[in-house]
Amino acid sequence: MTDANTSPKLFVPALQPFYDAAVPLAWPIVRLACGWNLIVHGWGKVVHGPAAMAPGFAKLGFGLPVVWAALFIEFVGGLCITAGLFTRFWAAAVAVEMGIITFEIYWPSGFSWLGRGYEYTLMWGLLAFAIALRGGGPYSLDRRLGWEL
Repeated sequence: MTDANTSPKLFVPALQPFYDAAVPLAWPIVRLACGWNLIVHGWGKVVHGPAAMAPGFAKLGFGLPVVWAALFIEFVGGLCITAGLFTRFWAAAVAVEMGIITFEIYWPSGFSWLGRGYEYTLMWGLLAFAIALRGGGPYSLDRRLGWEL
C-alpha cells in the first residue's frame, strides 16, 4: 500500500506552478463534466414533457413515475452536482439510475455503445458513484455551506 500523502512524480517538473494551480480544479472539472451531461439529458425531458417521454419509457417497461424520477435526477441532479450542492445525494441517485439503465436496458446488447451496449451508462454510473463517495470537494456549495450529506 502506498502513502496517501505522497504526490505523484510530475510529468514535466518545470510546469510545477501550472500543476499547483490546476490540480485543485480537477474535482470541479469532474463534477462539471458529469453534471453538464446530466443537465443536457434531463433538459430534453423537461422540454418535451414527461407525458411525451412516457411512451418510450413504457416500451422499456417503465411508467410515468420513472419518467419524472429520471427528469429530476438528470436535470435537477445535474445542476446540483455541477454546483456541488447535495452532491453525494444526487450523485448516488445518478449512480443508481445508471445502474438500472445499464443492467436492465443495455446489458443484453453487450459492451459497445455503438451497438446500443452498456459502455456509456456504465462509465457515467461509475463516475457518479465516485462523486458520491468523495462528495463535492473544496470548491462546492456543500463545503461553502459547511455541510456534506
